[in-house]
Amino acid sequence: MTMGRTILITGGAGFIGSHVVRLFVSKYPDCRIVNVDKLTYAGNLANLNDVSDRPNYRFVKMDICDFSGISSLLEEERVDGIIHLAAESHVDRSIADPFTFARTNVLGTLTLLEAARRHWAPSGWNPYGNGCLFYHISTDEVYGSLEMTHPEGIDPPFTTEASSAGHKCYGDDFFTESGKYLPHSPYSASKASSDHFVRAFHDTYGMPAVVTNCSNNYGPYQFPEKLIPLFINNIRHRRPLPVYGAGENVRDWLYVEDHARAIDLVFHNGKAGETYNIGGCNEWKNIDLIKILVRTVDRLLGRAEDEDMNLITYVTDRPGHDARYAIDSSRIRKELGWEPSLQFEEGIGRTVRWYLDNQDWLDGVTSGDYMKYYDSMYGNR
Repeated sequence: MTMGRTILITGGAGFIGSHVVRLFVSKYPDCRIVNVDKLTYAGNLANLNDVSDRPNYRFVKMDICDFSGISSLLEEERVDGIIHLAAESHVDRSIADPFTFARTNVLGTLTLLEAARRHWAPSGWNPYGNGCLFYHISTDEVYGSLEMTHPEGIDPPFTTEASSAGHKCYGDDFFTESGKYLPHSPYSASKASSDHFVRAFHDTYGMPAVVTNCSNNYGPYQFPEKLIPLFINNIRHRRPLPVYGAGENVRDWLYVEDHARAIDLVFHNGKAGETYNIGGCNEWKNIDLIKILVRTVDRLLGRAEDEDMNLITYVTDRPGHDARYAIDSSRIRKELGWEPSLQFEEGIGRTVRWYLDNQDWLDGVTSGDYMKYYDSMYGNR
């Protein structure tokens, strides 16, 4: 039960985090939501303008690697639930700078775990078993890569509940909660390590903890280094659309608000010590996705159909580029009753329209002006 609780959400000024903060602040007015974010380049408090003045919301600028600061905050706010989303998440950046990813994703998670363990220890004010939960949000990339056994895709029905009717599937295998970890990038390796630390704290110390691994998210407020908002902005300005390799890599796409609903369900109804996979059941080749983006942006901007297809350019493939991701979400569907509410075509239409309707937000982020504002408020990043 959420009433009267204090929930710490890390990374709440980021893309997925801001949607989770907004949902919890609005849905649970009797619950105190504390948003902790370092405000790195991907953190933007403008993502939360609509809830920033709510009486049950507090923002704290803090590095999750600051053990003393996190420990004091847990005690001050009497936190009994943690939803951990703060992470470095861009694969290309992890290839260029793996140390930053190890520090934030591994040591940051360990800092939170140890601070929570000491705060929630049986001798403390709110012992284990009295509603405390450490909820760690992770990625499907920890599982590695799936084979493309059906390069052109096959139509339903499937022998698994991993994909929804009406959408093509590019292979026979899916990521499941019992799958082996085979990370191929510094980013996925750092997330795999953090997952293991969370499970180790549950097994060693009895900490109530749960892990979810999600597929690629998309939707409003995503930092425009990621494929969908980056390409929407590039199409808008008629800039090149660089595609790795031949664009044949397949990803499973999940609308961010559907992910936030799943997080709400897992936080309240998930079983401690367990893992739940959350996928959108929407497999798309990168090149097919990009063509949909071009057509959608051109249509909404009143341009001729396929007018900007010539912006697509093919570049050298990324090192360690996984071929296919696809999640089997049957467990969270069966046990917690979650279903994605949007199919990709509707979700991508909403997403493109949001970015085109919020060009001030998009321009402020791409220009870096938002960072100058927060630097003046909170000091240099």
